[in-house]
Amino acid sequence: MLIGYSFWGFLGAGVTDTPDGGRSHRRILIDGLRARGHDVVFLQRDRDRLDANLDLTGHYRWDNGYPPIDALMLEWRWPIPGRNTTNCAAPGHTCDLHRQQRLLDHYTRTRRVPTIVWDKDRQLPADDPLRSSAAVTVCEAALHPTPGAASLLFPVADDVLDAADPAALAAQPRWLPLAYVGNQYDRDDVFDQYFAPAARKWPHIIAGKWPDTSRWPELTFVGRVPFHHVSEIYSTATATVLLLPDRYAAVGQMTQRLPEAVLQGCLPLTPGTIRNAELFTPPQLHVTDGRRVADTLAWLIKATGTETHADLIKECLVRLEMFRLSRQLKLLDDLLI
Repeated sequence: MLIGYSFWGFLGAGVTDTPDGGRSHRRILIDGLRARGHDVVFLQRDRDRLDANLDLTGHYRWDNGYPPIDALMLEWRWPIPGRNTTNCAAPGHTCDLHRQQRLLDHYTRTRRVPTIVWDKDRQLPADDPLRSSAAVTVCEAALHPTPGAASLLFPVADDVLDAADPAALAAQPRWLPLAYVGNQYDRDDVFDQYFAPAARKWPHIIAGKWPDTSRWPELTFVGRVPFHHVSEIYSTATATVLLLPDRYAAVGQMTQRLPEAVLQGCLPLTPGTIRNAELFTPPQLHVTDGRRVADTLAWLIKATGTETHADLIKECLVRLEMFRLSRQLKLLDDLLI
């Protein structure tokens, strides 16, 4: 099939000042679709070339028009006041939302082209008319998606999972006890409850966009970092904490931070409030508050490089199987064909 794919972000590393978490898995999914015989044309702005000076047009195809396609797949965009809701000529405007609407009008509503809406950020209202359209399948990156939606998780490449070596990861030197990579959005309460108390006791860094850090003047915020620095941070850190907004935790929606950390041997401490936490990490890594985070971290630091450390990494890697690319591709094939 020829799939028209709409996303607002990057296939490559992109720019530092972007919230685009899709960089961790988007190209993996696209290359997987192509390897299974599908063709893909991108229908939004080529931000790799225009914003990040990375020309991928020799490998991929972009089209600003309305090419004939067999299916449409949208990484769902939603209104962001002052950014994509303004006039197209307004300073700072991004046209992702307008373009998405035009794609829906042209392909889905007028031509009834089969459409997958991947609501990666859980922003599509439960009563949105799209959910009841015969041409539309809504997917969510949650273990318990909204009724009527399918579960499409953020993919991890099969060969990366197959090559991961728990013993080798455990043997890496780890000079940083605690790290968090991610943005502030809707995370203040879980940050206060789980991360901040432990960070006051242990050396740490917090990377990402945190516009208001006035509540934690004693903590170490380093701002956004280039995409390739994410793996470097995790490869030197003993542990991280999986901080999810409530709307993710309630439905078991895990972000890309879990595989990013585990594949570098950084152990993910997991709040027990996350639905089906046991499916993401082993119980030894489950925490109930900041004191428990600090105590578990002390134990992990003592265990660094030991068989216990390697076994914990192995248990986390086993749980990444649900994210395996080939599983997500099979789901998409079932939905598209």
